Amino acid sequence: MIWAVVLAAGKSERMGSPKMLLPFGRKTVIESVVAGLLKSNVDGIVVVLGACRGEIGRKLRSYPVSPVYNPDFERGMLSSVERGLAELPGEARGALIVLGDQPSIPASVIDRVIDVFKSGGKGIVVPSYRGRRGHPAIIDLKYRQEIETLDPAVGLRQLMLRHPGDVLEVAVRTPRILKDIDRPEEYRELISLKKSVRSRGRKP
Repeated sequence: MIWAVVLAAGKSERMGSPKMLLPFGRKTVIESVVAGLLKSNVDGIVVVLGACRGEIGRKLRSYPVSPVYNPDFERGMLSSVERGLAELPGEARGALIVLGDQPSIPASVIDRVIDVFKSGGKGIVVPSYRGRRGHPAIIDLKYRQEIETLDPAVGLRQLMLRHPGDVLEVAVRTPRILKDIDRPEEYRELISLKKSVRSRGRKP
C-alpha cells in the first residue's frame, strides 16, 4: 500500500498569508492538492497540519483524508514528515511525500511515480524534469526510523545522499513537479499557468 503524506503545517511567512487557503480555480490550494491525490492510485491520505490547522481542517472536512496535528511544526518540514509517517497503517509499504503548496501536480505523474516504485526495486523514487528533481517522492517505510535521525536543516535530501544507490529518478514531462508556492510572485505564476492551460483546452 502507498499512502500520501501531505505537508500542510507551515506558517507561510514568505507568502504573508496562509498559502494553503489561497484560491486555486474553484478550490483552495490545499483542496486542489487533495483532489489531485484522490484521482490517483494512492491507498490513503494523511494531511499534516500545524499553523492555521482549524481553517485548513474545515476546508478538508468533506474529503476522505486523515488530518493530524504536528505540535512541533515550527521545527520545520522534517518534523511534519515524521508526524505523518507515525500515522500510517502497519500494512503501508511506502509514503508519497506531497507538498501542500503544489496544487497542479497531475494524477498521471503521481501514478507514474507509484508504478515505478512498485516495479523498480528501489527504496526512494523521485520525479525529475530535465535533470532536476522535484516532488512528490516515494520513500520506502524501511527508512522510517532513519528519517528520525536526519538533520532537520537538510531534510529528506540527506536520506538520498546517504543512499544514492537506492534512489531511482523518474523522468516526467511537466515542470510542475518543480513549482511550489512560497512567495506571491510564485502564486501568481501558477495561477497564470492554470489559466493558460484551461484556455488552451477550450474548444473554439
